[in-house]
Amino acid sequence: MIQLDRADLALLAAVQENNRLTSEALARIVNLSPTACQRRLRRLRSEGIIEGDISIVSPKALGRHITMIVLVTLERARADIVDRFKASIRSTPEVMIGYYVTGDADFMLIVTSKDMEEYERFTRRFLHENKDIKNFKTMVVMDRVKAGFAFPIDP
Repeated sequence: MIQLDRADLALLAAVQENNRLTSEALARIVNLSPTACQRRLRRLRSEGIIEGDISIVSPKALGRHITMIVLVTLERARADIVDRFKASIRSTPEVMIGYYVTGDADFMLIVTSKDMEEYERFTRRFLHENKDIKNFKTMVVMDRVKAGFAFPIDP
């Protein structure tokens, strides 16, 4: 496990809040020089602690008015079937988030759609035509209360 000191944790907390902060602003927050902040951020990225720098986009601004939570159960939990389904999740743009989970379902997906007709086309193509899927259950999101990827960081 990679050791993180207080400065690393402070940097992670700051860039999770706003990844567009300048080196000078980060330096003031974590009490390091701008160069030291950049060096630490490069290390955090290269070690995979920071997986990516993204912007959270409003789905409605792009005409994606409907979000669904889809619980998927596979026919069998064989490694090749699981791996094949994971690969299909990664290559499908409508699937925003995919989790391999325990419990009643094997996967939980967050899927976006312009409307219910588009979602129906998605289910036919992605779910119904996949012989490895036993069943799926869809829940329509009524309101996005919180969106983000920030993890709690304890100093």
